[in-house]
Amino acid sequence: MSVAFTREEDLEATAADLPDRPVSPHANLVTPQGLAAIDDALAQARAAYGAAQASGSIEADRTAMARATRDLRYWSARRANAQVVETAAEGRVRFGGSVTIEREDGRTQTWRIVGEDEADPANGSVSHVSPLARALTGKGVGDEAVVAGQAVDIIAVD
Repeated sequence: MSVAFTREEDLEATAADLPDRPVSPHANLVTPQGLAAIDDALAQARAAYGAAQASGSIEADRTAMARATRDLRYWSARRANAQVVETAAEGRVRFGGSVTIEREDGRTQTWRIVGEDEADPANGSVSHVSPLARALTGKGVGDEAVVAGQAVDIIAVD
């Protein structure tokens, strides 16, 4: 059905009934930077909630309030169960550390293993529960691992 044949109230009702953001069943391990990012996201959600309450438009309030409430629930839950993991150099791939791998085709890649909310593969960080991190965790320089069905060599650990 075309949007032209719907009422604005119907569109607002669906925006107000946003589903919750899924919370991972895995332990919420975070780096100190990850905890700071969660605190920032929680503060932004609180600010958005306050702005939605202060707004004068009922239609806009409903949608903004739904989004802010959903984000508040998510970031409050993530903050409540966050477990900060301090990293210490130990010569092995570990949470919070970086690892450089060399693939069979000669490409090298460096990854930092972080919490789920911190992960940003495009910028070189992967979640500790990702298949890549699981394959590399505990390995050291000179070890081999299987990543995406291919053998990789670990050439550096920080």
